[in-house]
Amino acid sequence: MAPKNLAAAASLMAVALNAMAPAVVNASPPGSKDVTAVLFEWSYASVARECTNTLGPAGYGFVQVSPPAEHIQGSQWWTSYQPVSYRIAGRLGDRAAFQNMVNTCHSAGVLVVVDTIINHMSAGSGTGTGGSSYTKYNYPGLYSSYDFDDCTSQINNYADRWNVQHCELVGLADLDTSETYVRQTIASYMNDLLSLGVDGFRVDAAKHIATEDLANIKSRLANAGIYWKQEVIYGSGEAVQPTEYTSNGDVQEFRYAYDLKRVFDNERLAYLSNYGEGWGYMSSSIAGVFVDNHDTERNGQTLSYKDDAKYTLANVFMLAYPYGAPDINSGYEFSDTDAGPPNNGVVSACWQDSWKCQHAWPEIMRMVAFRNAVRGQAVTNWWDNGNNQIAFGRGSRGFIAINKESSSLTRTFQTSLPAGTYCNVQSNTAVTVNSSGQFTATLSSNTALAIYVGKSSC
Repeated sequence: MAPKNLAAAASLMAVALNAMAPAVVNASPPGSKDVTAVLFEWSYASVARECTNTLGPAGYGFVQVSPPAEHIQGSQWWTSYQPVSYRIAGRLGDRAAFQNMVNTCHSAGVLVVVDTIINHMSAGSGTGTGGSSYTKYNYPGLYSSYDFDDCTSQINNYADRWNVQHCELVGLADLDTSETYVRQTIASYMNDLLSLGVDGFRVDAAKHIATEDLANIKSRLANAGIYWKQEVIYGSGEAVQPTEYTSNGDVQEFRYAYDLKRVFDNERLAYLSNYGEGWGYMSSSIAGVFVDNHDTERNGQTLSYKDDAKYTLANVFMLAYPYGAPDINSGYEFSDTDAGPPNNGVVSACWQDSWKCQHAWPEIMRMVAFRNAVRGQAVTNWWDNGNNQIAFGRGSRGFIAINKESSSLTRTFQTSLPAGTYCNVQSNTAVTVNSSGQFTATLSSNTALAIYVGKSSC
């Protein structure tokens, strides 16, 4: 266990507070570290421990936690996405556990983002995880039938804006976010989380909420400039587009993950030389990116842990390349796509009880410090073999090479790095850069090399 760097934590929190002035939208994550570990369905006690043991020491800027609100009962992961009240009373921990997690992560220098469900409530009726009784459209003390949209059928036409934003997503009771009371109630929930020290929100299903409704809700927050990223899935020709939401904050760029799968599966890494805005994506400064998330690893639209080396190398590339703010998805093994978290979210140790802990895979985790070290540096010295061997620098601060071919790669690489000895953090071996900025190295099949200023010894 590394000691907590309290000075660094205090500095990071000060930067975040300065960046989050009221009524100013954060179009990028606050602070100097933009990598988020998404600990999907981890209990809050487990998250707290991981902030101290791994996330803080590795240089992660953020941890994203799963929805804290009381939800429907059931073992499936998606029960967390069907709230029945706004009490912190889900399977992952109560209010005290949540508060302790926030405090502990802050002490480790890690800011906390909450996956927030505000588009809808539940389907069906019953008793929630915290003991609240509910029926669809009636959540005592919170919402009644008057607070939901008039369309009670499922969304069936993504070319129709009204259908997308007023009908029900997979049968879930759709809140009428144009109503003042609903806006106030959602804002009260988010303000409660802010009072516990939360640093940002991931807004689930934002596409199904009008952007002006979200802007109104955000304006009601105690910190109206709080960081948030919005889930708005791109669809060609659809009525609702991600760019409509950029005035509120970051938007998740799903095309990044979809195209990365296609390139790593069937195309050439050489095509990635202008990845991001050069491919028609949103501006880097407001884009949230990922290799996979909890939905896409299950529906097969992106790479996942099941893709082994391709998945690892895709995460390495994402962390090395300067586009967007990256999320590292960290979940658990599954064969049943509905399966909920092992041990109700309690992670006794990584790589046990089916927990995959991708955020702690050495090849991925060590790239977080690389990204922090090269932040703000442009791509330089791009090289590729026209196929699946690529290399590039990040200004005069770092250099990366990736070999996704079946044979090894031996080459003398040109960099813009100062002469000296560096640690290849992918293999913990030494690399010597000469006075011309060159070094010679061999990369085995499906491996990478990464060196950066400030990391001279392994």
